[in-house]
Amino acid sequence: MKQGFRQSMAWLHTWVGLIPGWILYIVFLFGTVAFFQYEIDAWMRPELPSDTAVTPRALEAADALLRRRGAGAESWNVSLPNARGGTGLSVSWRVAGQDRHDRKDITLDPQTGRELGVRETRGGFFLYRMHFDLHYISVRWARYLVCVAALAMLVAILSGVVTHKKIFTDFFQMRFGKGQRSWLDAHNATGVLALPFHVMITYTGLVTLLFTLMPWAITANFADREAFYAASSPRPDEREASGIPAKTMPLARMVASAERQWQGVRPAYITVENPGDLNATARLYPERTDWGSGRRSAIYIDAAQARIIPLPEPVEGGAGKTREVMVDLHTGWFAGIGLRWLYFLSGIGGTAMCATGLALWCVKRRTKLPDPAHPHFGFRLVERLNIGFIAGAPVGIAVYFLVNRLFPTSLAERGEWEVDSLFIAWGAIFAWTLARPAKRAWVEALGTGAVLFALVPIVNAATTSRGLGPSLYRGDWVFIGFDLTMIAVAAALAYTARKVLRHQPKAAPARRKRNTAEAAA
Repeated sequence: MKQGFRQSMAWLHTWVGLIPGWILYIVFLFGTVAFFQYEIDAWMRPELPSDTAVTPRALEAADALLRRRGAGAESWNVSLPNARGGTGLSVSWRVAGQDRHDRKDITLDPQTGRELGVRETRGGFFLYRMHFDLHYISVRWARYLVCVAALAMLVAILSGVVTHKKIFTDFFQMRFGKGQRSWLDAHNATGVLALPFHVMITYTGLVTLLFTLMPWAITANFADREAFYAASSPRPDEREASGIPAKTMPLARMVASAERQWQGVRPAYITVENPGDLNATARLYPERTDWGSGRRSAIYIDAAQARIIPLPEPVEGGAGKTREVMVDLHTGWFAGIGLRWLYFLSGIGGTAMCATGLALWCVKRRTKLPDPAHPHFGFRLVERLNIGFIAGAPVGIAVYFLVNRLFPTSLAERGEWEVDSLFIAWGAIFAWTLARPAKRAWVEALGTGAVLFALVPIVNAATTSRGLGPSLYRGDWVFIGFDLTMIAVAAALAYTARKVLRHQPKAAPARRKRNTAEAAA
């Protein structure tokens, strides 16, 4: 209590930012990449056409395929391509006794309806899920960790604003080559430049996982979660197969009915239970394309009688609607290309803010070590974790993109091997940097990332017909933007590695008198 309020906030900002800092860095890094998850999907499936509009001809082909090869199945599933690309017109079916994860999707050209041989990949969806579900641990515990880290992030942001009383002045004073002062300037700049975004994305991220953090509103008002979801998203009673054959409504008519109901919004996913039976029921979900699109209710159709099944009005309140708005703000489903790039650049600022904050912790304390050449275990641990996370995670992402082009398309469980390759490369960086001096570890890890990202457009051009040159000629902006972004990331990592290599630490200043040092501490 002898410390002033601002000094207390400085202590809080330091430790609340450090302890969950590596998780926050991963959340920001993968979450930022996920703003373009559909574009990444499109790049990682180069066999798909760039035109995503579904023609009646393609729907007729999908309908005929399901009736021919999916006759007698328990359910049919149809996934329509996203307007931003990355998915084709996919169909699958499930027979009695089959696990839902064992289905094999058949992808069709959305223009012609012909079958396409599309490589198996987790695409941008994995990067999106990684930022809140992590990997190799249970989803439940991963979300608890992310929630705790996000709460700490809010505290760190608010305490950081209090701590840096000249934060806005310092933002306009970028001093390069000044050691600790430069790191602090970089941390301040990346924090202040998109400060409203950082607050918004952190708070709304917590709202998206609201029931993980605070499930008591459900348990206090409903018997269980199923009862809550039944009230908030009503659905008709499930109907068992009657055993009476009946013709199922064509897909094209289902899509047309849904578009009329949703005022022009097309469905993203269709499930037909008991196809070919008198009790066949189709369930259609809307595509998320604009503000509030995710709040449109699913449509249920009696697929034998070709009529929409009326549903009771969902129970809605101010809290629920507020949560839905928060979720839309966090995901940015409504964002056009310009706003999506603003989200992306702001996310890069947040990622850099986490990285510079972690690095600053080591920079500030190195000069205070009794023997900087032989630091204590705690310092070495933080330093190595910084290198492994800050430099290692981008290396893993670059490898994830590279193996998508290099692995054989016939490889079994190819998508899982892509994901495993990301973590193998990331783990290799961790192991390598443990055996290297800190400065050399930073340079080599960052340099490796620069080389790998620079290789991505080269390997893409060598293995597909959609390299940068042909894409520029055809105006294929998804592939143009992806390759240029890879080049920009490679340049940024190379520049950072060069700065670290050329950095010469200044001699520590003469120590002040003992009582002055103790007072400052």
